[in-house]
Parts: sequence; structure tokens; C-alpha cells
Amino acid sequence: MSTVINLEDTWCAHNYHPLAVVLVRGDGALVWDEHGRRHIDMMGAYSAVSHGHCHPRLVAALTKQAGKLAVISRAFHTAPLGAFAELACRLTGMDAALPMNTGAEAVETALKAARKWAYTIKQVAADRARIIACQGNFHGRTIAIVGMSSVPQYRDGFGPFPPGFDLVPYGDAAALAAAITPDTAAFLVEPIQGEGGIVVPPPGYLAQCRRICDEKRVLLLCDEIQTGLGRTGRMLACEHEGVRPDGLTLGKALGGGLLPVSMFLARREVMDVFQPGDHGSTFGGNPLAAAVGHEALRVLVEEGLIERSAELGDWLMRRLRGIDNPLIKEVRGRGLFIGIEFHPDKVDARTVCEGLARRGILTKDTHRNTVRFAPPLVISRALLTEAVEGLRLTLDELAAAATVTA
Repeated sequence: MSTVINLEDTWCAHNYHPLAVVLVRGDGALVWDEHGRRHIDMMGAYSAVSHGHCHPRLVAALTKQAGKLAVISRAFHTAPLGAFAELACRLTGMDAALPMNTGAEAVETALKAARKWAYTIKQVAADRARIIACQGNFHGRTIAIVGMSSVPQYRDGFGPFPPGFDLVPYGDAAALAAAITPDTAAFLVEPIQGEGGIVVPPPGYLAQCRRICDEKRVLLLCDEIQTGLGRTGRMLACEHEGVRPDGLTLGKALGGGLLPVSMFLARREVMDVFQPGDHGSTFGGNPLAAAVGHEALRVLVEEGLIERSAELGDWLMRRLRGIDNPLIKEVRGRGLFIGIEFHPDKVDARTVCEGLARRGILTKDTHRNTVRFAPPLVISRALLTEAVEGLRLTLDELAAAATVTA
């Protein structure tokens, strides 16, 4: 066993099960291990590295700001924050932004805003507000968030959970309508479920949810932490259906692959429920994060990464669907956010990832026995071709082994 892996295994909590590779360097869509072997990053750190590893503009922005002022609390004003918030709002069509650090913090902020909106604006009785989420959701790892999860492992051993959450089937607008009561504050939804297995809802689903929320006076909150910032071929995944939510969460790619940066963005009526002292974060909106986040947004637009995701995503989808292998159950996704689901009785997705790793292609399995292909948006068509060929060879090898075993 690698000395590095042994050290980590000895001293770190065992809450992850990584592949047996130690990465030491990255550039664009490529990473290198401790032995100098080159790998294609087809995971993009769950969309956190959408700009690619060590993007020179982002490294320069980080270095420049770090040399001037890195962290100072929101007790004082700093130059980078206002410009960052303005650009984020203009690009997403929102009125105001509240910066945080991690995606889970952004979601918690959205939940707090929705509840306070329900009490101060909608006039729901005290402590009666409810929030609807979807089965199969993944919005983070806090106690409140796992309390609204339908995945047994995420909940097991962590109760009791805060009340006030209801679950409906994903992709079923009629179920949403039926679940809404006068006490419902908001509907929190991923435009495409990421950890759920790259699950794409039926066409028109999000637009239907928007209409239902308008009719019932319920906030529509879109979790765009994985799907936002160009990942699906649009700035936001909800734009594919022309939907403007009342609030949305951003994270992961917002930090340019360098820092944890997140935001809750919303309409003024929603954001203005917060008063000084209601909510905050020591590190949220710090100058270093704001400078990097601002440059990350600029790079997305100025370097055409959103359009690149749309073009390469369509091409990649066609290539993946062209693989003729009995192990594949379905290929689905949008932009460079694609899941390849396998028949569970024929092969385990983790086994596929291990086979890909041996060929220098790195990614991670997720729910519904699915392997994700979600590389940095800067990836070249040549590297995608190599990844597709590596997948084809891996599956041919696994299918042949299964036939021999049978």
C-alpha cells in the first residue's frame, strides 16, 4: 500500500472510500499521480473543478488578492465583495446575494430564508412552515438536510431530525401540487439530480413546478450547486425551461476549483427578510473568496465555457449512447453532466470505476448503479474520445469476464 494512502487510512476518519490513487498535480482536465502517471479527470470534483485544475487566471486572481488581504469578517466592507455579488446577480437574474462557503451552508441559508419569508410575508403561523423536497435529493450533509433525505445511509444513526420537511417523487409535478398546504413555504429542487444518479426529470417538469408554486404562493428554490455555472450547457440548468426561481443556491464551481465559495441568491422580497444579526458566516464573502469567485464567473463567460459544455456534451452523449454493451442500462444527462447507468445484476458501478482507473480515467460511481462523466468544462474533444474508448474497452473486458463466469 502507498505510504500516503496508509497515512490517510491511519489518521483520517473513514467517511470516504477513495480509489487507490494518490494525486499530486493537476492541469486543465488532467491530473498526475505520485508515480508520475497521467489521468483524465472525468469527475471534476462534483463540478467544483469546472474551470479545470489550476486555471491560470484563477491562480493569478487568488495570488494577487492573497498578497493584499485574504480574510476579514463582514464587520467591515471590502472591495471585492460588491463586484462579486453584482456579477453573480446579473448572470443569474437574481436581485441579491448572500455569500457563504460550502454548498450545504448555501442550502441552509435558503431554508432559513424560506421559513422567515413564510412567517413575515406569507403570514404562516409561528413554527408551522413546511418545505417540500424530492425523493432521491442530495442537498448536503447537515442534520437538517439529511433529515429530508430519502437515502437510508445518509439518515442512519443521525436522528432525531428537525421537523417541517415533506418529500414528493422527483419529476412528478402533480405530486408536488397535492403536497402543498397553506403552511408550505417552499419547494426545494435540483433541476437534475446529481448524487441521485444524474436523473433528468421529464420535459416541462420544472416549468410546471414554477406554475404550481405561483398558483399556491410557494417559493421555488433551485439547488444549482452541481448543475449551475455552465455544467449543463446553460448558466443555470433551470434556464433550459425558461424558469426563474425565487431563490437559488450556487457553490462548487463558484470557487474556481481553488476555494470553497457558495451563495444563496434570491428575489428582494425573499432576501430582505434577513436583518443584521439574523444570519452570517465568519468566512462567507471574505476578500479572497470574492476575488476568486468574481474571476471564476468572468472566465465562464469570457472563455465560452458554457457554450463549450453544450457542444461537447451533445457530442459526448452521442458517443456514449453509441457504445453497444449489454452491461449498459441507460445513458442520460445534459451538457457535460452525464450518467451511465448499469444493470445491477450484471456489474457494479464501482467495479467499472476501478477498471477505468487502471486505464488512466478517473471518476466516481453514484446512486442507481451509475458512473458519472462530468469533466472540467475545459476538456478537449481528444481527451473525451480517449475517455469514451477507455470506457468501451473496460466494459468489453467486464462483459467478457461475466460471460466466462456464467
